[in-house]
Amino acid sequence: MTTQPGAAYPTLGLHPGTGSQPSHAETREQLSRATYDLLVIGGGILGISTAWHAAQSGLRVALVDAADFAGATSSASSKLLHGGLRYLQTGAVKLVAENHVERRAVSREVAPHLANPLTFYLPVYKGGPHGAAKLGAGVFAYSALSAFGDGVGHLLSPARAQRDVPELRTENLKAVAVYGDGQMNDSRMALMTVRAAVEAGAVVLNHAEVTGLRFTRGRVTGAELKDRMDGTEFGVDARLVLNATGPWVDHLRRMEDAGSAPSIRLSKGAHLVLKRTSHWRAALATPIDKYRITFALPWEDMLLLGTTDEEFEGDPSEVTVTEKDTAQILDEAAFSVRDRQLDRDLITYSFAGLRVLPGGPGDTSKAKRETVVSEGRGGMLSVAGGKWTTFRHIGRTIMNKLAALPGRPLGEDMEPMSALPNRLPLPGIANPQAVAHRLLVDGGTPGPRMAADTARHLATHYGSLAFDIARLANEDPQLAERVHPDAPEVWAQVVYARDHEWAETVDDVLRRRTTLTVRGLDTDEVRARTRQLLDARR
Repeated sequence: MTTQPGAAYPTLGLHPGTGSQPSHAETREQLSRATYDLLVIGGGILGISTAWHAAQSGLRVALVDAADFAGATSSASSKLLHGGLRYLQTGAVKLVAENHVERRAVSREVAPHLANPLTFYLPVYKGGPHGAAKLGAGVFAYSALSAFGDGVGHLLSPARAQRDVPELRTENLKAVAVYGDGQMNDSRMALMTVRAAVEAGAVVLNHAEVTGLRFTRGRVTGAELKDRMDGTEFGVDARLVLNATGPWVDHLRRMEDAGSAPSIRLSKGAHLVLKRTSHWRAALATPIDKYRITFALPWEDMLLLGTTDEEFEGDPSEVTVTEKDTAQILDEAAFSVRDRQLDRDLITYSFAGLRVLPGGPGDTSKAKRETVVSEGRGGMLSVAGGKWTTFRHIGRTIMNKLAALPGRPLGEDMEPMSALPNRLPLPGIANPQAVAHRLLVDGGTPGPRMAADTARHLATHYGSLAFDIARLANEDPQLAERVHPDAPEVWAQVVYARDHEWAETVDDVLRRRTTLTVRGLDTDEVRARTRQLLDARR
């Protein structure tokens, strides 16, 4: 399943399979004709999770986003499902235990096809901010709060740790503390949650910007929108509007009430993606000071470094990784990673996101990652903050808030959260190892045999839905070809993203439905062919 850079694709994907989702225009028309119980503005994981839970509860739900689903903060995370080891320092034992419960639920019952366990090594250097005894006790307590479901936190010798992480810097290394957490591809997890919301009855539309709010007798009852794909203006009516726009939450609150005071502050987190110089069997979490940790994470066959944590006061749409960010990330990684792995020539991609924190003074690195829900003068609810690990819990919390609103505007029409399945799985749930095996055994019939790395990639990014992609590849041999020789993706994934995953732009496909961009492989040719596929929608 390889292709040469100069190969032609005269008929590539011109015959989409049956069962495609409604077009962008068809969805827009559907939204403008009905009145919804709940309109969620913002397609980050907070809004997506709320839409999913609201649709499960029986509400008529619409979800819109000005850009792509998970297009901002939600696809700019550290890709972790974790309990929050550093929270133990502040005595937040209950919070860590609750995070572990959610992490285990997502990793084992909700999305085992999208999450995987990851062992973390926490190096203890001479003169570092924490001693071996303290960190050893900390990782033991951390694993105890997870009921030792990921093993017992303990100390390891530097020599043993270096066998698993060849690029570990061993000069002045006294010991290594070991603990377990989880990892994911945040873009894929978000998209599967969008799909779950749609399967539960929600209507979703990306690239639809809110230009104003609709009011009835002083109450917010919908929104005016502009389709960014063709400029069409339309509106959506709703009994209740939820503002889940993340870094833009105060912007929308000012549409409701021009005098609204700021409710949040923003912290910028930047990351670098690098090619790996060796195979890593564990991740590094290196203390920088008493509160901050820098990560070096094996992810998508690459290495993810970060993150920064500094207050951000600019336009959220203009957040970028600066030279200062890059230098800081590399300098901090150098505490525990050897120089040859930190060569700038190995960098394939960089990205930055904005954490939404409660308003108030103080160092952003010490601020709580809590969810804030508020009600505005016009009755619009605004929600901001939280963390990826607890996305399901946040969705349930918001639904409980909706059920208890004064006058119960939606409470009589929705099933209580307690009456719904607590751990409903995301679409495609399956054992990824079994899916990969099946793809290798018969996924290429009658065409060429599927490559092992492609089979693993499909299994761990789509679960059982990978068989739909394999069928596309079997029906059209050109779709079985790799998008780029150095990546596991095949062209069938682009067609699938177009017809089943709301991909409208080239970046939707290459940055969030696949890993081509983060690998540094979104060449001009790849982008042109992807555009050709998107234009062949119908």
